[in-house]
Order: sequence, then structure tokens, then C-alpha cells
Amino acid sequence: MAEIFPSVTGRNLNKKTVTVPDDYNNEPLLVIAAFEQWQQRVVDEVIAAFDANGLGESHTIIEIPVIQRSTRFRQMRLDTIMRAVIRDRNVRQRTVTVYLDKKAFRDSLDIPNDSAVHWFLIDHVSKEIRLRGVNVPSSEEMNQLLSLPS
Repeated sequence: MAEIFPSVTGRNLNKKTVTVPDDYNNEPLLVIAAFEQWQQRVVDEVIAAFDANGLGESHTIIEIPVIQRSTRFRQMRLDTIMRAVIRDRNVRQRTVTVYLDKKAFRDSLDIPNDSAVHWFLIDHVSKEIRLRGVNVPSSEEMNQLLSLPS
């Protein structure tokens, strides 16, 4: 049986509430999940690799900072800081922050710990994970991504 990406609700940095992957139905979805602030550089490298290979033209690419659930005040403060740092409206649109039980989320995707960035190719109809990887895709993984029908 195929693995289904779990539904998680968050807000993008343009303050719109969205549910991943449910609200992304138009084209295949590439989700990049990061668990620590220092992983942003890796997230940027993953997005750059996807874009360099034209995947941004045929796929929706989003990043989801996965943050441990906390008080509403702390969430608002962190969202405000991220919006202040990220001025590009398109980057804000594709950045969906989710506040949840990080361990439960990792367990649902068989991710052992917070030490790496994980990316997922999700079918936009079935929500099945078609391919997954860790950190910047290797050339073999990129070839796999490019060979799969959209």
C-alpha cells in the first residue's frame, strides 16, 4: 500500500491558512520539511536544485517549517519575525509554517529525528508519496523526479 502524506494545517507567511497536501490539487507537489532554523540554507539549496531542473514549472514547490506546538503568542511572534526576514511575496506564499507535535509528524513519515531536511513528491490527486529524499537531491534522485509523469 502506498504511503499517504499526512494532512497538516498551517499558515503561509502571507497569513493564509492552508492544509498540506489537501489544498494543493492542481499539479504534483514537492514538499520540503525542515525542523530546525539552521536548516534553512539546505532548504534553499533543495529549492534551487528543483528550480534549476525546471520542476517549478510543472510542480508546486512549498517548504514547511515544522515547529513544536507552543503558545499562540509565541507562534505569532515567530511568524512576525519570519515575515520581517522574508520580504519576497512568492517565498512567503510557498512557506507554510506548521505548529504541531513534531515527533508525531516525524513518526507518521518514518523520519527518525530532526537532523535533516526531508523532501517529498506528492501526487496531487491521491496524496500518495511518489518519491522522497533527504537534503539536496542527488543526480540519481533528480533523474527519478524528472522521469516521473506530472
